[in-house]
Amino acid sequence: MQSTMDGIYTPNITPIDAKGRVDEDKLCGYVDWLIEKGVHGLYPNGSTGEFTRFTAPERRRIIEVLCAHVGNRVPILAGAAEANVRETIDACETYGAMGVRAVAIVAPFYYKLSQEAVFQYFKEIADAVSVDVTLYNIPLFASPIDVATVRRLALECPRVVGIKDSSGDIPHMMRMIATVRPLRPEFSFLTGWDAALAPMFMIGCNGGTNATSGVVPELTRAIYEACQRGQWDRAMQLQYRLLPLFDAMIGQPEFPEGFRRGALTRGWDLGRSRQPISPEQMATAQKTQEQLSQILSELGNWLPELEPAAQTAPAGNAEAGSSAASDHFIEQVVREVMQQLKG
Repeated sequence: MQSTMDGIYTPNITPIDAKGRVDEDKLCGYVDWLIEKGVHGLYPNGSTGEFTRFTAPERRRIIEVLCAHVGNRVPILAGAAEANVRETIDACETYGAMGVRAVAIVAPFYYKLSQEAVFQYFKEIADAVSVDVTLYNIPLFASPIDVATVRRLALECPRVVGIKDSSGDIPHMMRMIATVRPLRPEFSFLTGWDAALAPMFMIGCNGGTNATSGVVPELTRAIYEACQRGQWDRAMQLQYRLLPLFDAMIGQPEFPEGFRRGALTRGWDLGRSRQPISPEQMATAQKTQEQLSQILSELGNWLPELEPAAQTAPAGNAEAGSSAASDHFIEQVVREVMQQLKG
């Protein structure tokens, strides 16, 4: 039995070159930066990676490149959703052979299905594959997965080892955890809703697959680590720092253009999405980028404090330094909040 999937799995953006092709060199450089900044895993071919805008061979090549490049540095949760059961099973087996930790499969999209049909879809796939499967609940784009269906799949399908939920519905997540965890303690619960990242950890989520971690990996990791240490006040202070950044990026007319713009402000020009946009939308995106630059310039004053501890530092000294930095950071945030309230 494998352990739970814990921490921040970044749903990385897919870099595009000037000719509209996947930029493999930039992809490798980008994920190196994410790993250096402390992400716990990668989640390619997700919504943020725009999996529907690439061909099946391109999606397979993305996973192949990342598995070869990343090696054992961090686990990979590969998006394996295809338009039908047979192609999804084929993708799952292909990615499993490449060495991914697990695959993520979105509920059927386009057709709105009953919960029985959703159950049968996942069960047929899970019973046929030799790689661990995580369910992906994103009601905005696909058929929802209710608590009873998650419970049935957890009980009847050993290969189903977790769920990524992007609904942002905290009570729904609580009901899933309360229903499934007593029966499958190793079942992983991952949140995909950045606006409630800290609250989701507080109620028991194992980790997150969060688009903002592709822009500020230091911040999302710090939220996770604060929750792991029970530093709830610090976690919520960090969450309130994350919120305006997330809102600015998710508010773009065409997802995930805002996150591409966010990455650009961190020095990563990952190219233009394959989704055509109008000149007016381009102008809106540019204004968002200017807004992001302002937010990130403010964050830049203290982001270095959230960097992962140097591996070469003695454990005792690193812990003391981390504690001191934590205290200083919290004091700084409190001062800034008080100044804003007085203003």
